[in-house]
Amino acid sequence: MLNAIVRFSIRFRGIAISLACALLGYGIFSLSHVPYDVFPEFAPPQVSIQTEAPGLSPEQVEVLVTQPIENVINGVSGIESLRSRSIQGLSVITVVFRSGSDIYRGRQAVTERLSTVASELPTGVQPPLMTPLTSSTTWVMEVGLTSDKQSLMTLRTVADWTMKPHLLAVRGVEVNGGEVRQIQFQFASQRLVQYGASVEEVIAAARKSTGIRGAGFVDTPNQRIVLQTEGKSVTAAQLARTVFFHHNGANVMLGDVSSVVDAPAPAIGAATIRGKLGVILTIDASYGSNTLEVTQGIDKALTNLRPSLEAQGISLHPEVFRAADFIDVALHNVGDSLLIGAVLVVVVLFLFLFNFRTAAISCTAIPLSLLAAVIALDKMGLSLNTMTLGGLSIAIGEVVDDAVIDVENIYRRLRENRASPSSRSTFQVVLDASIEVRSAVVYATFAVILVFFPVLNMSGLAGRIFGPLGVAYIWAILASLIVALTVTPALCVLLLGERDLPPQEPPAVHWLRRDTTKFFSELKECHD
Repeated sequence: MLNAIVRFSIRFRGIAISLACALLGYGIFSLSHVPYDVFPEFAPPQVSIQTEAPGLSPEQVEVLVTQPIENVINGVSGIESLRSRSIQGLSVITVVFRSGSDIYRGRQAVTERLSTVASELPTGVQPPLMTPLTSSTTWVMEVGLTSDKQSLMTLRTVADWTMKPHLLAVRGVEVNGGEVRQIQFQFASQRLVQYGASVEEVIAAARKSTGIRGAGFVDTPNQRIVLQTEGKSVTAAQLARTVFFHHNGANVMLGDVSSVVDAPAPAIGAATIRGKLGVILTIDASYGSNTLEVTQGIDKALTNLRPSLEAQGISLHPEVFRAADFIDVALHNVGDSLLIGAVLVVVVLFLFLFNFRTAAISCTAIPLSLLAAVIALDKMGLSLNTMTLGGLSIAIGEVVDDAVIDVENIYRRLRENRASPSSRSTFQVVLDASIEVRSAVVYATFAVILVFFPVLNMSGLAGRIFGPLGVAYIWAILASLIVALTVTPALCVLLLGERDLPPQEPPAVHWLRRDTTKFFSELKECHD
């Protein structure tokens, strides 16, 4: 089969070279569209469930909220472990599935179980909610807000109601720090006793004053008129003027029995930017998205928001954390390594072959093999990250090996054929020379690939991190073997078949051969 492949590539060298050019173009296209990340997906599939339990202590949250939810979810198939965290007013449960599980089926199963547990939770506890689907590598950016003019409560309001809607295209935007604005009823027990009112009655009156009720419609012979009420109180001052009840012929307002003020909610955390209190927005990209593309979209949205924020005296800090910076640095470093490696390979090839065409033919294996590996990684759903790029960097010295062996043997056989009195056709010489070394090259290639199989079989976190490195390396080596079987012989016929080939050895090879012969002669004399 190998002989047939080589024969076909030499006979139809135009087709082989055209396919190589098509592979080069499609590889460049894939390189510009493949997802980029800092690290490969190293976390197993998991689901996070959050349940708000206002007013409950951590012990009550654990017993009354966390444990009932855990008991219901425990029966879902495919679960590897459950982790929970109970703090004041909040329960967070993380469901970890086994590696390779379908995360969408897992989320569906968890959703079905959660629908049955909501009725078992204490009154006042919100229904359990699953957080948006994200992965361990989708934390793309942290944006900070600080101000010398605005309060922390204003900053939090701007983050929640101005910035967050502009970033809704990015799934999983979270806001940390600042002070969440609330309209609070701060009760005075003396006033409640004075008017004979209870806290429950005040809360009921506040709910009525802030609620929206439909007023229905009126049908006329010509049209239907929809009625709309405008009695909702939206500020602390309006709520304070709401009539609570009548007492001794006078109206008692909500502001008479309690202090109605705009005040921050009880804080459960804080955020600082460069040592200054502020608000931080944590942005997670959608599951399976391209980190660089998401970052570019966020930068564009923040650029549009910056003028309005500066007009309010708010400073925007988009550089708190940017995963794209790590990717850019990794790409830059790997790009430099690939460039230096390619230059060194070209220099070594030219010194030992001393022919520009043979060096050029050998070097074509580098871009073709690496781009073919990128295409394979993209089709497998893997991203370009520090580990896969590292695998390609390691492979750069190996991908050119098959082509060098093939080119050197073809070059030597063509020179011998030119010096022989009974010369054969270039087609036959190239075919025989390529087949002569083909078995050794194939065996050596698969021997190198077998070395990386233990990396692919690593389990746990190490396997999920280093596995993509081995996959990238193996694909690059396999691609180099295919290039050496097809493109290299075709280019040798095209570029070396009708060219003058110097009969003498390259200077570097001649110098090494002379020094080696001299060394062994002196060694023999010393032995004698």
